[in-house]
Amino acid sequence: MNERTVVVASASGLHARPAKIFATAAAGTGVKIARGSGTPVDASSILRVMALGIAHGDTVTLSTDGDESALDSLAALLATDLDAA
Repeated sequence: MNERTVVVASASGLHARPAKIFATAAAGTGVKIARGSGTPVDASSILRVMALGIAHGDTVTLSTDGDESALDSLAALLATDLDAA
């Protein structure tokens, strides 16, 4: 299992618009996201991502058994303020 840990940069965390941007980018990658040491959920599900209650500055872990480049691009996305996009 490949993993990346990243601090969420979006001012509102992963709620509404930033969660939609992230989930859309995660579609088809098989990547899972977990808040802290919590249970991982499907990163392409906007509802599951929003249900994690991820706030600005929270640390999340992205994981996959697949392509590591997907982890890198999604980690870079989370490290960006998606509210400003």
